[in-house]
Amino acid sequence: MMTKMKRPALLVLLCCVFIGMQGCKQLGDIGGALTNLQRLKFKLENVNGFQLSGIGLSNKAKLSDFSITDGLSLANSFRTNRFPASFTLNVAAMNPNDGKGGSRSSNATLQGLEWRLLIDDVPTIVGNIDKPIVIPGTGQQEIIPLTISLDLYEFFGKKGYEQVVDLALAIGGAKGSAGRLKLDAKPTVSTAFGAMTYPGRITIIDKEFRN
Repeated sequence: MMTKMKRPALLVLLCCVFIGMQGCKQLGDIGGALTNLQRLKFKLENVNGFQLSGIGLSNKAKLSDFSITDGLSLANSFRTNRFPASFTLNVAAMNPNDGKGGSRSSNATLQGLEWRLLIDDVPTIVGNIDKPIVIPGTGQQEIIPLTISLDLYEFFGKKGYEQVVDLALAIGGAKGSAGRLKLDAKPTVSTAFGAMTYPGRITIIDKEFRN
């Protein structure tokens, strides 16, 4: 009688062990997916098409490079407490899952890139990508263009006219770069288990790839 009672208990135990092993495997797979998605790296590549109050800056390096007409137009715009700027910020993304070093080669689909733009470490506007972007598992970078539009007067007007123009030129002028910009971002990536969002935020800069 005791032997008959032990068999069902053993079967239950084996089932529990099997279920536990499957659960551990699934947890391991999820952990692996999280690790892979966090291997994506981002960097601010460059700034294109910077316009300040509708005036292009790409061929200007200093305030004296503006024509008299453009200079008057900028000054008048600043006096109205509005200094609209627009540009494209190109973000480079790299997927290192290229099959080397024991990892499995796989593409990554960036479903979202919630971001806040910082200029000279001052938080400004927020945004996100408007469609999924596939980042191939080739180890090569993919460019993600972000369309930026903000009022520089709102965030930097107290610095004065010349300093704000100099700031715009440092970002989008002839010698401009993304060096004074940062993105505080939170990527969301597609995985076999659905969309997964980074557990923490990342800071994207122009000097190096970060993940």
